[in-house]
Amino acid sequence: MKKHLWKYFAVLAMFPRCALAQTPAPVPTPLSWEQVRQRFAQNNPTLLAGKLGIDESKAQEITAYLRPNPSFNLTADGTQVTPNRGVWRPFAGTYETPGISYLHERQHKRELRLESAQKATGVAVSGQADLERTLLFTLRMDFVQTLQEKAILDLAKENLSYYDHVLDVNRERYKAGAISRVDLDRLELQRVQYESDLQIAEESLETAKILLLMLLNDRTPVAQFDVTGTFDFSTQIAPLDEVRQAALDTRPDLRAAMQAVDKAQTDHKLAVANGSTDPTLSAWYTHNSSNNNPFGINTVGASVGIPLRIFDRNQGEKLRTQLDIDRSARLAEATKAQVFSDVDSAYATVTSTLTLLQPYKERYLQQASRVRDTIAFSYEHGAASLLDFLSAQAEYRSVQVSYLNLVASYLNGANQLNQAVGREVIQ
Repeated sequence: MKKHLWKYFAVLAMFPRCALAQTPAPVPTPLSWEQVRQRFAQNNPTLLAGKLGIDESKAQEITAYLRPNPSFNLTADGTQVTPNRGVWRPFAGTYETPGISYLHERQHKRELRLESAQKATGVAVSGQADLERTLLFTLRMDFVQTLQEKAILDLAKENLSYYDHVLDVNRERYKAGAISRVDLDRLELQRVQYESDLQIAEESLETAKILLLMLLNDRTPVAQFDVTGTFDFSTQIAPLDEVRQAALDTRPDLRAAMQAVDKAQTDHKLAVANGSTDPTLSAWYTHNSSNNNPFGINTVGASVGIPLRIFDRNQGEKLRTQLDIDRSARLAEATKAQVFSDVDSAYATVTSTLTLLQPYKERYLQQASRVRDTIAFSYEHGAASLLDFLSAQAEYRSVQVSYLNLVASYLNGANQLNQAVGREVIQ
């Protein structure tokens, strides 16, 4: 009786585990491109580190606008160290002189330092925007790669399902004596190719998701992560001149290059100002109890110290900053030329891919499907050879995969054009 009770309790203890094991895994909610982009902006460590760089630059603005600290000094003298006529009065003749001094900056040095620091922050902001532009290009490529692998996986499943249907039909034909055992074996051996396509597609999709999760800094298991989006192309594209102008108005690296020229001009003004003379203003008060003049015990004084800029007039910095203006201008011209090159190259890629895609969608896909179905029907009725059937199947698979690859090339080209412009001109 006790043995049966122990078995009963053991079954009850295992029941919650069995029920938990049989609970189906939650179906992941696919993320759209906007959701993926939002998570990227919130979680990508490289992007977040760049934002901290902007905060550091803003902190330097505070340092640049600080005034020089005043100096305080205290002087004590006249203290007796030996007895005077047998009377020990060590502090009787001591006089104290507290004083304060301050360096007065001329030629708007502090304002120019602040202006230079603010323009450095502007360059940092543009640099952060350019970093985001580059990282978004990589993110969009991985997003498109994931959509491409999903489309190829769906195609592999469809092809395998279609071929299994063909095998079922031909097994019945073999039983009826319409085809030989060798032909049936060759048909069944061909299924290995479709199984291989399915396995490769699943592995490629998992790899694409891993790369996407890495950019999102997300630890979600791959099986619980999915994305969704339109895997197609559009023939609507703006004229090249309009796209070029949009790039000139938007590209953050070009804006940073122009800001660097402006900052170099401010730095040159600051170098010229630093070559000017800054006086040091001092004032002090003296209490001298041993003064013979009874009205001169407490006195005040003031002085002005002016350094003589005979040798060092900041000549080196003046020349360096002047040269830096020319260098920054040349770099800005080089960046502008790079913008035109990037836009023209990406635009040519998109238009060339569109030229290839249009006949695929208008004719080739329908033709491949029609040829496959026609040859399959003919083979089932003995009007086509096994070689013709297998060739039609391979051609259909090849055309479909080529079309998906071309769509991915178009989306990557559009992504490249968006990166070249600095904003999305093709959704």
